Amino acid sequence: MTPFGEKLRALRAERDLSLKQMAEGLGVSSAYLSAVEHGHRSRPNRRFVHRVCQYLNIIWDDAEELQSLANLSHPRVTVDTAGLSPQATVLANRLSDEISCYDNETIERLLAVMDDAAST
Repeated sequence: MTPFGEKLRALRAERDLSLKQMAEGLGVSSAYLSAVEHGHRSRPNRRFVHRVCQYLNIIWDDAEELQSLANLSHPRVTVDTAGLSPQATVLANRLSDEISCYDNETIERLLAVMDDAAST
C-alpha cells in the first residue's frame, strides 16, 4: 500500500463509504480504486487527486496533504545515480535489494536520517 492509498482508504472508512460507492462517485471502477488503494497502479495524477478532494469535500491544507502523499506514492521507483558518487549508487542498489527486509522501525530511522540531512 502507498501513502496515498493508505490515506484514501482511511478517508473512505471515516465517511463510511464502500469501495463501490466511492468508485461510482469518482467515476472509476471499483477495481481501479482498489488498485490505487493497494499501490498496484501508478502514482495518482493531479486530476484524480482533485476529483477525490471534490468528492470528499477536502479543502486547503488537507487537499495539499493528499496531493503530497500522491507525489510520494509511486509504487515502482527508479533512481538515477548517473553523475553521483559511487557510494550513492551503492546506496540506491542496496535500498532496492534490501527494503523488503526492513521492518517499520528501521524504515522510520532511515527516513529520520534523511529528514535530518535535508534540513541541514
